[in-house]
Amino acid sequence: MKKLFTLLLSLCFVQAFAAKPKNQYIRITTSKGECIIKLYNETPLHRDNFIKLAKEGYYNGTLFHRVIKAFMIQGGDPDSKNAKPDSLLGNGGPKYTIPAEFRDSLFHKKGVLAAAREGDNTNPEKASSGSQFYIVQGKVFTDSMLNVLEEKRLKFKIPAWQREVYKTIGGVPHLDRNYTVYGEVVKGLEMVDQIAEAVTDKNNRPKEDIKMTVSVLTKRETKRLEKELAKKARQKHT
Repeated sequence: MKKLFTLLLSLCFVQAFAAKPKNQYIRITTSKGECIIKLYNETPLHRDNFIKLAKEGYYNGTLFHRVIKAFMIQGGDPDSKNAKPDSLLGNGGPKYTIPAEFRDSLFHKKGVLAAAREGDNTNPEKASSGSQFYIVQGKVFTDSMLNVLEEKRLKFKIPAWQREVYKTIGGVPHLDRNYTVYGEVVKGLEMVDQIAEAVTDKNNRPKEDIKMTVSVLTKRETKRLEKELAKKARQKHT
């Protein structure tokens, strides 16, 4: 009887472990549509912090307060909630930073989620803001443009496979290895393009407030999403 109980307990543990999703996703909903972002397991500090804040409702009601077309859309400043139209935003956040988690395989292609941060002068370790983030829109590059960027601005050569992505999908390569990339849009990239079209003021803040609601996908939603993504991937290669 004791052996049977131990066996059943072990099976329950295995099933519970197997049921845990391999990837975690968050949903951002705005008046310009919604998107779903997969958080990278390669950047666990940023992943876990974002999930914690999302579950607390930290981002709900905050704005995409800085928008630059062909570059990125930025949000996550708690001071943006109910902010007056003329107020300068971008300095708010929790009283902590997150250590940089640079990964050569994670780069600034269109649709990635990355952490905002203070400049190098005051932040030589390039630690990330505790809450502020941006989603890349970027632009498409040519080989000659990338060559100039490598020579004038970057201190490394862009890998060939990443160059192909920048030449087709686009992005902002000059930010690579300077800001932590920790997720990517897997559905609803149109939302980013819609927000990037917003009319902005001199501080790059949209004149019409674009508020967000952020939630974490449930296990059931995650399974449904991954089935959908797998189906699209199969259709793409047939």
